[in-house]
Amino acid sequence: MPPRVAPVAPAAPVDPVLDQTSPFYVHPSDGPTSVIVTPVLTGSNYHSWARSMRRALGGKMKFDFVDGSIPVPIDPFDPSLRAWSRRNMLVHSWILNSVSESIAQSIVFMENAIDVWNDLEERFS
Repeated sequence: MPPRVAPVAPAAPVDPVLDQTSPFYVHPSDGPTSVIVTPVLTGSNYHSWARSMRRALGGKMKFDFVDGSIPVPIDPFDPSLRAWSRRNMLVHSWILNSVSESIAQSIVFMENAIDVWNDLEERFS
């Protein structure tokens, strides 16, 4: 006769903001003023800068916000919009802090990190 095992209730879904394996999770040390790569982008160093940024953003599970894997929520009532917006702003800040002042002036008013990423790639690759 098989041993008696108590039924296990299914695990409650974890809020992606609290799930450390989610791209929506932000570690307490990940602030908007962080410089996540050095040297900063000056233009001529684009390829090495972009590689460093891919690694840094990937290590923080935020590269999905610049490669299109996590699209901009279109529905203003989508419950993930607020979380997406905050992470987008964080990634945008990291990019701004990782480029020269003159380049930063040209991207500071862009709204989405993916647009900034694509603009820099188009201009400097």
